[in-house]
Amino acid sequence: QRNEYIFTLMGEESPSVLVGLRYAPDKLHFLFWSQERAGGWQTRVTFPNVSLSDNQWHTLVLAVSGQSFSLTVDCSIPKDVVVETPFPASLSVRRASFYLGNRRRRKGVFTGLLRQLVLLPGADATPRICHAVNFKVATLSVPSVLQDVPAKPVSNEVLKYPYETDMKVTLGARPRCTKREKAQFWFNASRRGLYLCNGSTWLSMLEVQHRLDYVEEYQNLVTNSETMGIEVFTIPKVGLFAAVANRITPPGSAIYRWADGKFVHYQNIPTHQAQSWKYFTIGKKIFLAVANFEQNERGQEFSVIYKWSRRKAKFITYQRISTHSARDWEAFVIEGEAFLAVVNHREGNNHNIDSVIYRWNPRTGLFETNQTIPTSGAYDWEFFTIGPYSFLAVANTFNGTSTKIYSHIYIWLSGSFQLFQSILTFGAADWEVFRIGDRVFLAVANSHSYDSGTPAPSNFYAINSSIYELNITAQMFVKFQDLLTYSALDWEFFSVGDDSFLVVANSFDGFTFSVNSIIYRWQGYEGFVSAHHLPTVGCRDWEAFHTAEGSYLFYSSAKEPLSKVLKLKTT
Repeated sequence: QRNEYIFTLMGEESPSVLVGLRYAPDKLHFLFWSQERAGGWQTRVTFPNVSLSDNQWHTLVLAVSGQSFSLTVDCSIPKDVVVETPFPASLSVRRASFYLGNRRRRKGVFTGLLRQLVLLPGADATPRICHAVNFKVATLSVPSVLQDVPAKPVSNEVLKYPYETDMKVTLGARPRCTKREKAQFWFNASRRGLYLCNGSTWLSMLEVQHRLDYVEEYQNLVTNSETMGIEVFTIPKVGLFAAVANRITPPGSAIYRWADGKFVHYQNIPTHQAQSWKYFTIGKKIFLAVANFEQNERGQEFSVIYKWSRRKAKFITYQRISTHSARDWEAFVIEGEAFLAVVNHREGNNHNIDSVIYRWNPRTGLFETNQTIPTSGAYDWEFFTIGPYSFLAVANTFNGTSTKIYSHIYIWLSGSFQLFQSILTFGAADWEVFRIGDRVFLAVANSHSYDSGTPAPSNFYAINSSIYELNITAQMFVKFQDLLTYSALDWEFFSVGDDSFLVVANSFDGFTFSVNSIIYRWQGYEGFVSAHHLPTVGCRDWEAFHTAEGSYLFYSSAKEPLSKVLKLKTT
């Protein structure tokens, strides 16, 4: 017959409750302090008709998200409350302490038994607790969800968790949609439709899942010269762009902008047998790095980082970095720090040289050498993350005598990349990491098989490229599937609706550069199965992109000054 506190969080020198849970006769009150109002303000969220004084164990799950509060008692139907004052996005707990079963004084002490109190950041724990057979006496052990330590955020932002509290779905007949139901969902079972209330009307949220039917030629893009690589990117509030790496200087390489459903010329940039471009951002800064393969007119060998000028609305030179027949750049962020890795292919006739990883120095605003990694005629870097771990894979192509060499996967440990796994490859030109459901795959494009010490094969270029899958138990990538390719130089993964695809850049079959590149469709147990054969000429690179008009594939030709945009036609 009185108020009792289950727990409170209180400042050292303040009588105010920062966060608390109070039980009153047939009611439960959740209290929190809002510092957004002048002088501070305590908000009380009340859940009525909560009866707990029956000499039985009970499991309570309270979920909080913004203005939405949900209480589930003994895994029954949740009680939902929406209030005007949201739970604060930030709440200082400096010099504050938790008090279990009281509010730091004798009055209001909890007189029942409290067996377990778990504070789970950012998620509704109901589905984790309520699957138990006897949820009223759920295990005292620490829930498994708390044993997975969250990865360190990649920036100063708070870790983002999946909030479910305010995700309420109503079933049955069409409910009302007013300001009170705003942001709530209604599932129409008869029509299999999901609708969102915007405060006055129900808006349809389900889209028809498209399936790839066929591919049609959409745009022939005449380029400055043969194109070695493509980078498609979006500059916020400006538009969609494509940077193409052209072989001949002058005129160098070009940037195209998507306008009226086509790529149109936007800017020329002087390059020296450019191999690839890499778009990346650091904070609000926008960069584009080119990998130059040859020396400039002064005999200097530089690859260049360009920065987007908002005033001039074009890319301008920002930093030159000494490279050696650079093939590729890879940009990534680890633990909030920005990195840029370059693949050095060879220095003179020596293919066994170091490739370099640069770290962004925010004080100088420049990239500085952080680590060197030995590579052999390397073509490509591929960065990816799995859980809290960061990986960097290099495609080693040629060691001076053979293309049958190991390519390596490195893992970031203690501030540097260390060898994680070595995979035998054959003139590896590209790595492509992708995910299907919870499965992680890594595909290598093998370009040719050559070894000066062994008899020549019947065809150097008709060779299997391989797909590897991460085996969690073995903690390594294991071969999943081989696919016959013809001097493959690139893989590109993309999705249409619920379907997943891989397209390979076949460049040469030993006789001609006019070779079909293949789109493979994911068929589950069968793996990837050939679905579409695309005529290409010296295909070097594929890029998939999407616009409001549809989905597209963009391929570059290393043998003619003509690249093509193909449109994916769906049903």
